[in-house]
Amino acid sequence: MSATPLHPDPAPARTGTVRALLRLREYAGPAVPFIIAGMVAALIAQLIALAIPQVLQSIVDGPLADRDAGAIWPLAALVLGLGALEAGMIALRRWFVLTPGTRVEARMRNALYARLQDLPVSFHDRWPSGQLLSRAVSDLGLIRRWLSFGLVLLVVNLIVIVVGLVILVSMNWLLGVVFLVCSIPLWIVGYHFEGRYSEVSRRSQDQAGDLATTVEESVHGIRVLKAFGRGKHALSSFRAQAESLRSTEIEKARLDAGIWAWLLAVPTVALAACLVLGVWLASQGVLTVGQLVAFFATATVLAWPIESIGFLLAFSVDARTATDRFFDILDSENQITDPARPVSIDRPRGELVFTDVRFRYQDSPERFGDLLDGVELALEPGETMALVGLTGSGKTTLTALTTRLYDVTGGSITLDGVDIRALTREELRRHIAMAFEDATLFSASVRDNVLLGRPDLAGDDPAIRAEAERVLDEALRIAQAGFVRDLPNGVDTTVGEEGMSLSGGQRQRLALARAVAASPSVLVLDDPLSALDVATEARVEAELRDVLAATTALIVAHRPSTVMLADRVALLEDGRITAVGTHSELLRESEHYRFVISSLEDEERREQAEASDIESIAREEATR
Repeated sequence: MSATPLHPDPAPARTGTVRALLRLREYAGPAVPFIIAGMVAALIAQLIALAIPQVLQSIVDGPLADRDAGAIWPLAALVLGLGALEAGMIALRRWFVLTPGTRVEARMRNALYARLQDLPVSFHDRWPSGQLLSRAVSDLGLIRRWLSFGLVLLVVNLIVIVVGLVILVSMNWLLGVVFLVCSIPLWIVGYHFEGRYSEVSRRSQDQAGDLATTVEESVHGIRVLKAFGRGKHALSSFRAQAESLRSTEIEKARLDAGIWAWLLAVPTVALAACLVLGVWLASQGVLTVGQLVAFFATATVLAWPIESIGFLLAFSVDARTATDRFFDILDSENQITDPARPVSIDRPRGELVFTDVRFRYQDSPERFGDLLDGVELALEPGETMALVGLTGSGKTTLTALTTRLYDVTGGSITLDGVDIRALTREELRRHIAMAFEDATLFSASVRDNVLLGRPDLAGDDPAIRAEAERVLDEALRIAQAGFVRDLPNGVDTTVGEEGMSLSGGQRQRLALARAVAASPSVLVLDDPLSALDVATEARVEAELRDVLAATTALIVAHRPSTVMLADRVALLEDGRITAVGTHSELLRESEHYRFVISSLEDEERREQAEASDIESIAREEATR
């Protein structure tokens, strides 16, 4: 944990505010008529407010000057009516814009989530989850508020300022020109403010995303932090990041305060100058008292639109920054896409062939070379192949290539003679299922987690539900996951976020059940039994033998017992397959294979010794 930026693009290219915000048209299109209607309602309300001073002029120069009390009441009633109509227009403006704004936010959030699901694993390797979360929640909420409130008021207030200045000039050109000249500094300050505030706003929102990432990492890693007593260290790092964000927010507040000072001071100075000049003009008979009252009443009406410009400019810059951050994700290049003319395999046999497969991670330095350097391997239909090698030899990477979690950088992988890049990703992942060593479960029921790869079994049709139960029961039996029947609600029990309410072995068994339930033609298992005890592993392997008899399987093995499941074994060494054969053949012919197996046996003995020690301690505790 550190206070350094976590986002992959800390200095994005800056675009103009108007140009950036115009990109929202794609999502805001259906809401535009309502937003325009809201603007019209707000403009009418402001124009009514500007009309009231004209009525006041008639009252002052008419009934009040003539001391005709009876003539005041109709004009007073007119002012009251105009006030009520103004309030009605304001309510109508809110009614027009609030619901459409929420729909725009929903469309953008759905688009963002769909994009995140579509982008490759390499994208998620680079982007911290807190940055993505802040874009999906706080940034889109800010855009919604700007569309429903900031945009409407910014456009309307600018129009009102122009109309108001025209009215002031028409009342008395000299007073109007003085007021206008005094307002010029506001536009100069506003122009410079936009540039400075934009940079600080982006930094603030990025730092907020970094802080969200730190909180998320701490919550997910709370067991590690507690186990190592590093809570204070985590808090210290968090405080450093929070302090950086606080400093940036203070910088934003100073910029806001600066623009507000100008926005409050300049109109006040303008009104003071106009007051002195207006009183002199009235004393000279150039202006009537009613005209002077109307002038200052109109200037007072313009006070809020002028003062709000600073806030609305800052709001617009924040919205521009949020828009840029949103499109950072949508504009991210996806190099793993479906082909323009996909091929389909109706009845896959399960022949999986790696031909001169090469791979290097996107950010890997050139001098390190390829992690996989010309892998040649062929799995026959129905064959079980164990993949063994030392740590770092590329076993997990090779399995990830089979479902295009990453794409090969050279060579090809074929399924039944068809390059997997010629299939749609959906079809490919329907034919090839994976179970990972690091089993991830979702905050859903056991049933939903196990049947995740079988959307065809979703529905209320009795026949489909019966088939879903059969597949679920069989998958749980094969994975030796009968423990779920003892959970509070059985298979309908929600396992909690990432399944952390379960043990590591229980999560692995459910992940294996999920892969088995998918009924794939090819099953890829990345050491899915590493967290199981020896006895449970033996039972799982016994059940898997029946499944693997009809399914092509590629199994990353970290235990000799897992190797025994395989028909053949492939030895991965320095990014290449250096030997393929049965377990006994490789023991006889490959010195490196004997070394790898010996290492696996040593590791297994250590695990068994640790398990035995834990069991002994538990027995001793039980007898006390």
